[in-house]
Amino acid sequence: MYMVQAMHPYLLPLLAFALTAALFTITPGLDTAMTLRTATTSGWKAGLAAVMGICLGLGVWGLGAAFGLTALLAASETAFTAVKWAGALYLGWIGIKLLLHPRSSLSKEEAEASVEQPTNRPEAGLAFRRGLLSNLLNPKVGVFYMTFMPQFIPPHVNVREFSLLLTAIQALLSFAWLGLLVALTIPLGRFLSSPTVVRRMDRLTGSVFLLFSLKLALARRA
Repeated sequence: MYMVQAMHPYLLPLLAFALTAALFTITPGLDTAMTLRTATTSGWKAGLAAVMGICLGLGVWGLGAAFGLTALLAASETAFTAVKWAGALYLGWIGIKLLLHPRSSLSKEEAEASVEQPTNRPEAGLAFRRGLLSNLLNPKVGVFYMTFMPQFIPPHVNVREFSLLLTAIQALLSFAWLGLLVALTIPLGRFLSSPTVVRRMDRLTGSVFLLFSLKLALARRA
């Protein structure tokens, strides 16, 4: 009973954060678009690689928030602008590439998968880097952590340790949800691998990336 009472002040903020973070996680956004596109056009291994990159990016921002590093983004207009434009240009470059040069077949990727050391094939590494950079080059993620997490940190706790715990919860929720999306592409693999679907998926994802690029370029510090 004493342990339950002692944990009670911490359980409520954790549950509230988990519920709110879950709602943010399942809301369709850039991470969802990147995960679905990668899984459907490059296979489930590349999809999971992208998910791991996304979650690592979230973890890095969470660490930055826990140690106060992302406070620079909230305080410095120059730092925020630099990261913002880097992210906008990166997403814009990917979006334009997908729109102008959509893939019409997965035969090349399937051939690469049969080469030696398939777990180290370039497609998975590229997917991981794209997932990671899509988060690291988005300053709004850092500002989100700096402004969102403190609302769920109870008084009289170690702020750094509790922030890391919240970050771990966010990363786990993202991995679970995005991993589920990757798994759902497996039974639909034959349909999703058709040339028409591949081209449309690339163009749709490219359009989404361009919209996020524009949104990020127009973003201002909260």
